Amino acid sequence: MSRRPEAAVLTAPGTNRDPDACLALELAGANPVVIPVASLLDVRSRLSDSDMIVIPGGFSYADALGAGRLFATELDHVLGDHLSVAAADRRPVIGICNGFQTLVRLGIWTREGYRLALGHNADGVFTCEWVNLVPDPMTRCIWTDGLEGEVACPVAHGEGRVVCDDATASALMETGRVALRYVRNPNGSRGDIAGLTDATGFILGLMPHPENHVVSRQHPGFRRGIGGGLGLRIFENGVRHAGR
Repeated sequence: MSRRPEAAVLTAPGTNRDPDACLALELAGANPVVIPVASLLDVRSRLSDSDMIVIPGGFSYADALGAGRLFATELDHVLGDHLSVAAADRRPVIGICNGFQTLVRLGIWTREGYRLALGHNADGVFTCEWVNLVPDPMTRCIWTDGLEGEVACPVAHGEGRVVCDDATASALMETGRVALRYVRNPNGSRGDIAGLTDATGFILGLMPHPENHVVSRQHPGFRRGIGGGLGLRIFENGVRHAGR
C-alpha cells in the first residue's frame, strides 16, 4: 500500500475549521496532523517533512487588529518564508478563509508585486451562504487542475473582498493568479475573485469553504436534488500532487 501524504494543519487560538479540513484531507487520501502555532518552534522538522500544508478557517486570535494579522505575524516570526519555499519545492499549500487572510497578510502576493488586500464585504455585513465557484481558464493552480463545471460550497466571512486597483486586477488575470471566481459574487470582490494562486501554482488561498462540501448530503438542497460539484475535488488535487 502506498504511503498517504502527510498534511500539516496549522492552527492558532480561534481556529475552528480544522476538524472539517482534516476530514476533507482524510477523504482525499492524506494523513492530517494538527500542529498548533504555539508548538511550531518544537516541530519545525516535522513541518519540513510534511508533504502539504493547510491553514484552515476560523477567527484566529479573535481577528484582533484585523482578520489573519496576528496569525500571520506569528507564522512569519516562526517560519519566515517557509510556505513559499514549500511551494517552490512542489509541496501544496492551501489557506482557507482565515487561512487565506493569513496568507495575504504574510505577503504571498505582495512579494510578487501585486498590491492587493482582503477588505470588509461591500455590504458591510458578515456573509454566510452557499456559493458556486468556477476555475479561471488561465490559471495554472494545481488545486484546481482538471476541475470542470461548478464547485458548490459555503462562505462565512466579514472580510473577504479582494481589493485592488485596475492594473493589479488585470495583472492577476493575465498571469494566471486568479484560481477561482464566484458565479454570483457574495461580497463585492474585485473581478468576482474567490481564490488566488502564486507563481508556482502550488499555493491556493480562497475565502469559500470547500471542506464543508465533501459529501453530497452536506449541501442544503441535497434532499431536493439540488447540489453542485463537491469541494472534495480540490483536496483530491492537492493530495495527488503532494504524493508525487
